[in-house]
Amino acid sequence: MRVEVIRAWPRRFESTVLNLPRGATVRDALALADALNHDAGSLAVYGERVGLGHALADGDRIELLRPLLADPKDARRRRAKG
Repeated sequence: MRVEVIRAWPRRFESTVLNLPRGATVRDALALADALNHDAGSLAVYGERVGLGHALADGDRIELLRPLLADPKDARRRRAKG
């Protein structure tokens, strides 16, 4: 099955397409993509947070999410005070 691993930064992104056997997990995909020790805050498949044991389906896109640098509520308050 075909799976894509996406890493994104503010001005660029990296996409790796993998061919995995049926029944593969997020952990398997990250190991093959050499991203198992990533510095991401969390993982998602099409925007839904998942764990390393999540079973993948053909066509899934794994997103390595960066940790937040600022609390979204605090940032919104600062912009509103303006």
